[in-house]
Amino acid sequence: MTDGAKIADVDDIPASGSYLFTATDAFTNETELILVRCAEEPGIQAWPNTCTHQQQAFDRGDGAAIRDGQIICPRHGSLFDVCAGACDNGPAAGTELSSVKITVEDGSVFLSDDNYTFRHAGGTGDDDPDSTSHISF
Repeated sequence: MTDGAKIADVDDIPASGSYLFTATDAFTNETELILVRCAEEPGIQAWPNTCTHQQQAFDRGDGAAIRDGQIICPRHGSLFDVCAGACDNGPAAGTELSSVKITVEDGSVFLSDDNYTFRHAGGTGDDDPDSTSHISF
């Protein structure tokens, strides 16, 4: 049995796009992370949901843009390899996404990184209580 919290089933990770989830870091700060499909074993990779250039979110709730095995930053178009996290173009060129350790076992993905604790599926704002305001837009 794998140590770590179950994040999702492998089948939940889109073939092109991402699976967004929230974890807390070692300082109990909530942070968004994404799971993406990767051609290398174990077939799934986890990354922070932010570009290294200006902390732009890759996945804003509807999946990160992915093309030809690269995560596309929606702000400046920098491309990050889905398997290695490296960027070789645009404003983020020469940087690399910080890896997040996961384990894939029996069709499930587990967060096995000691620096993070799984909180819930979705982004940091997805568990906010409903507003009590009577103003609508």
